[in-house]
Amino acid sequence: MAETTVADVMAELAALEDPKARAVNEKHGDDHGVNLSRLRAVAKRLKTQHELARGLWDTRDTAARLLALLICRPRSFERDELDAMMRDARAPKVRVWLVSYVVKKSPHAEELRARWFRDPDPAVASAGWDLTAGLVATDPARLDLDGLLDIVETEMKDAPDTLQWSMNTCCAQIGIEHAHHRQRALEIGERLRVLEDYPTSPGCTSPYAPVWISEMAGRRQGAG
Repeated sequence: MAETTVADVMAELAALEDPKARAVNEKHGDDHGVNLSRLRAVAKRLKTQHELARGLWDTRDTAARLLALLICRPRSFERDELDAMMRDARAPKVRVWLVSYVVKKSPHAEELRARWFRDPDPAVASAGWDLTAGLVATDPARLDLDGLLDIVETEMKDAPDTLQWSMNTCCAQIGIEHAHHRQRALEIGERLRVLEDYPTSPGCTSPYAPVWISEMAGRRQGAG
């Protein structure tokens, strides 16, 4: 069977281009028009092909990069390679998938978290905060939770939107996961009022930290 090439995949992605999907994606800053369910179906068929993934990433095309993140082998990337990929990833969905599907599974995840956490580039720093928020639940011993809340308290209000969202997530996770920090996390959220007016669909939990913390902590207490 002939080897699948980057050109083959790019032609397939071009055929999947949907103007309606592009219009929706562009509202969120993602410049591609491929339905994500169809993209995942392509990835499922291709399975893991790390070198093809590298080639797709190098095209700089957003749909191709998303597909690359689905078919790559996360543990095969070097630390500095992942760092360069994050700094080059401008589409929000690409950054989210890079963290969730690749960096979190990499042996370099902790080094990168520490490197990115206070990076001057807000998009890179946001990735560091997202990784930190994950550790709040899974490995809090690595973290200074009081120190994180100190940073949130002094910097979140004026942070760029992407970074602000990630800092808010970290604050909420601390309040949800750690009862002895809950009151302070609630107070910070109530004082800063970040995302208080964020539109939330029916049945979904508001990202406003006081509501998010109270609802999730209440569910856990009810389940207990």
